[in-house]
Amino acid sequence: MPTRTMRLSRRSVLQAISSGAVAAVARAPFVVAADGSAAATAESLAARLHSSLTPAQRKQVCFPWDYVHPKFGLLRTRVGNNWNATEPSVKSDFFTKDQQQLVRDIFEHLIEPEWHARFDKQLEDDTGGFGHDQSVALIGEPGSGTFQFLLTGRHMTLRCDGDSADHVAFGGPIFYGHDAGGFNEDKNHEGNVFWPQAVAANAVCGMLDGKQRQQALVATVPRENAIAFRGRGQEPAGIPVSDLSADQRAELERVLGVLLEPYRTVDRDEVRGCLSKQGGLERCRLAFYREGDIGDDGVWDNWRLEGPAFVWHFRGAPHVHVWVNIADTPDIPTNA
Repeated sequence: MPTRTMRLSRRSVLQAISSGAVAAVARAPFVVAADGSAAATAESLAARLHSSLTPAQRKQVCFPWDYVHPKFGLLRTRVGNNWNATEPSVKSDFFTKDQQQLVRDIFEHLIEPEWHARFDKQLEDDTGGFGHDQSVALIGEPGSGTFQFLLTGRHMTLRCDGDSADHVAFGGPIFYGHDAGGFNEDKNHEGNVFWPQAVAANAVCGMLDGKQRQQALVATVPRENAIAFRGRGQEPAGIPVSDLSADQRAELERVLGVLLEPYRTVDRDEVRGCLSKQGGLERCRLAFYREGDIGDDGVWDNWRLEGPAFVWHFRGAPHVHVWVNIADTPDIPTNA
């Protein structure tokens, strides 16, 4: 018989364990099989990585929860398109082979299995493969209720937090991107693993009538890392999703599913929960930008879905950069 799993609140498990019991946290499951056996998660693996570090290693990759980096600011909320939170690369001899494998295992638990090969292609194209350009930071202490694993490098900011960061999805802002063989990609973005997301979004644009299209098309693309929430009463550009017809909204829901497809179920659910608390997709606006239309073909390379506390900014020119910032309230500062 297939094993059925029961999901527990990650926060409830963390808070049930004392802050000093690092070894216990490393073993503590956040997903429990029907037979009572533990199933590893990104959080439990991150705690195991933390417990494996020597004092010398911790000096370089471990930080307090509210650590303010002299260059990057508050580390646990920092997001960027090409940065390293710490100096040692994952594949360097700073980490043991077992620790390198743990980092890889954490990554694979954050990303859905059918997307591993696509992320590996992105990493091979952009950095020479997983771990060569990437670095990790461990922020806070496992078991304390405030702990985050942060993975950074070119075209990647990923994190997991076990619900330590209140009100936010993905543990905080994330970034993904791909340069599939040339800094300046052509209009077809040949081989870019993330371009199908833009194709899906453009299908919605193709359903718009003349008046709707006039609302949705915006002349100038905003600064790509401008993903801070606007605050109450400040509407973004684009067409309100509430002005779309039922079939157009259904297609946009499908686009949201495409955007979330690479990520584990618990993160997808958290995104949808945050979105629901701010009024759903109906509170968002959808914008396509005339600026940066590669090939002047009307297939919009740059587009953005934005709500009160929801930003998914897709920059397709000259190659793909995607910035994501989602919470259940706009009263969350962003460090981009």
